[in-house]
Amino acid sequence: MRFLWWVIRSTPRPLVVSTVFGMLWMGPLTLIPLAIGAAIDHGIAPRDTGALLQWAGVILALGAVSASSTVMLTRAGDRAWLDGATLMQRSVMQHATRVGATLPSKIKTGEIVAIGSSDIYSIGGVLEVIGRLAGGFIAFVVAAVAMLTSSPLLGLIVLIGVPLATLGLVPLLGPLRERTEKHRDEVGAATSMAADIVSGLRILRGIGGEKQFTDRFAETSQRVRKAGVNAARIDSWLSGIEILLPGLVTILVLWLGARLALDGTITVGELVAFYGLSAFLVIPVGVAAESVHHYNESIVAAKRACTILAMKPAFESPEHPKPLPPGSFGLHDETSGLTFAAGKLTVVSTTGSDAFADRLGRYVDAPVRAGDVPLREADIEEVRNRILVAHNQDVLFSGKLADEIDMGGSVELDTALWAADAMDVVDGLENGTQEFLAERGRTLSGGQRQRMLLARALSRDADVLVLDEPTSAVDAHTEARITQRVAELRRGRTTVVFSQSPLWTRVADEVYVP
Repeated sequence: MRFLWWVIRSTPRPLVVSTVFGMLWMGPLTLIPLAIGAAIDHGIAPRDTGALLQWAGVILALGAVSASSTVMLTRAGDRAWLDGATLMQRSVMQHATRVGATLPSKIKTGEIVAIGSSDIYSIGGVLEVIGRLAGGFIAFVVAAVAMLTSSPLLGLIVLIGVPLATLGLVPLLGPLRERTEKHRDEVGAATSMAADIVSGLRILRGIGGEKQFTDRFAETSQRVRKAGVNAARIDSWLSGIEILLPGLVTILVLWLGARLALDGTITVGELVAFYGLSAFLVIPVGVAAESVHHYNESIVAAKRACTILAMKPAFESPEHPKPLPPGSFGLHDETSGLTFAAGKLTVVSTTGSDAFADRLGRYVDAPVRAGDVPLREADIEEVRNRILVAHNQDVLFSGKLADEIDMGGSVELDTALWAADAMDVVDGLENGTQEFLAERGRTLSGGQRQRMLLARALSRDADVLVLDEPTSAVDAHTEARITQRVAELRRGRTTVVFSQSPLWTRVADEVYVP
């Protein structure tokens, strides 16, 4: 609830505008039945053409105000929707980025994707309906006051009956929220499975596992459908009740109003006005029911967002961090006892290179020093900015090749592509560096994708670059060119390469074989 309230407080302008125009939209609609009743009593009944035209003008003016306010209400509501959805998506994604490499071990990929693909609609929906809900409240107040003034009995019926009709929705809120949460869980599971299947599609085809995983995904999809139907069943009851209960109030008002009109207690015009008001109040009750629905969905979405926002990064900066040495510094790993000299290309020929590389980049807690400064005592943001760890199984994001490869360092994109021997890959693309890469670079071969990952790492020109098996998927001729070019490009910069290839050891300044 606090997260939802934070989103609301962070988007004040469109909410205030939509609230104002929501009142201007619903207020005149409430007054139109009263104006029609007055036109009957003061124009039609006494056959006063002037009064009739006067009240007709009032009705037209009220309709014009309501119609113009509807346009502004829609625009303001859509703006509130967009602002709320964007704010939620940005805050969650930024925090997920801060959590960093440990995020996949804490939450399924599908949960993150579902927030951006479905939960934002729930948050945006509750912000969009606020203006109309405010207008519905004003309509109810105006209708109740008008009826109380003319007929206290009918006014009390509306004043009590409409809130009771709205409260009739409450018993369904708990089951609806539970079923919505269940549906959201199933959607997250299905999204995670779909992402896993797509990322491993080539492997599945290679082992003939398409049918097995298709059947599993079909089963998961059916669970999503069943959960959605269960939630929709409660929602359909809400839709029926929001018509039935106000309808009963309308019937009661019409019956009593007709008797009062026959007794002469109220005029025919007032009877028509009361009937119009009673029938009109179905709209505010419908808005209230819609608001309840959006509120339930937004609470479920907010809980999911808070689950991610509550996650802590694996490492926090110390209260008084020490600065790392200037320039391209060396590293010392106390676990292995190895020292990687500043400004040198060091090759380590060992197994278990993933864990070793993560130690050097402080992605796991280990005693590693940068010069005389323990990485544990340094600011984590400075460590991330100055020590770059690139694994050969890192991910290429979808987007223009130039945008995804160029990391904004001092190394030009063409230079990085040349060093990674990837210019032939670019030349083979229809649009060159402006080619749009598919997610995870699926349109590239394994070797091409690996060279693009290497080019991305080189373009950053980090003070310390740690490469984990950067050429394991390329042929020997390509690897020979890459090793020579990387050694040339990184001359004078600290570079650590984990590889068992003799082509890397040939260009290395130092070689370790633990």
